[in-house]
Amino acid sequence: MIRNTIPGLNKIFENDIYPGSIVLVTGTPGTLKSGLTFNIMSEHLKGRDESGIYFTLEETEESHTRNMRSLGLDLPKNLTIVDYTHIRRRIKEGSKKINIIETIESAIKYFHEEINGKYTCFVLDSLGALYSLYEDDPDKMNGEIYYFFEMLRDMQMTAFIIMERSRFGIDALAFGGHESFLADGIIEMGTIEAHQDINIYMQVVKMRGCAHSRKKFLIEVGERGLSILGPAMGD
Repeated sequence: MIRNTIPGLNKIFENDIYPGSIVLVTGTPGTLKSGLTFNIMSEHLKGRDESGIYFTLEETEESHTRNMRSLGLDLPKNLTIVDYTHIRRRIKEGSKKINIIETIESAIKYFHEEINGKYTCFVLDSLGALYSLYEDDPDKMNGEIYYFFEMLRDMQMTAFIIMERSRFGIDALAFGGHESFLADGIIEMGTIEAHQDINIYMQVVKMRGCAHSRKKFLIEVGERGLSILGPAMGD
């Protein structure tokens, strides 16, 4: 699903990830985590008789679509963006207690059953926003995330889970649970300062069942989305 979606990714992956993999995409703010996952999803789905779900807890559908278009990315008809910002407001206001993981599961199963299992890929943006809804009971979240991952695997959904890190190191929030151990893969997004400029890179930290480079590869944003340039200097 990954290798042939973005120009240059075949420099990183010798073979593709297997269907049903759960991949964490982690990095500091502004490192194209959402752009990378959206680009992979949209390119994978083009011309295919299958569909995907992009579940955002941080933006409205309109805002997210606008941001992706600014990167040269369009929304394919078979990619559904689910916007639950209004539910976050209701939870914050205390008008109704909602189990957000159950809500996400119900949405996935609904779409999955509506078109006879043709929903094959999923993005959660982001895990930090999900954790923020469990601030009063983080232990409950740690327990439920295991069953959530298992549900995705049972449905053979290839999933990308976005996790944000602090600029000053790994957030206790982001890696507070067992996600990095439960996931099949971890893609790290980061920045490198060079010549009074900041370059963005991606690095595959791990990917089960897939031969891949562990080098940091620079990313460029063009008129039609992202592209992988090559290994960072000195990497």
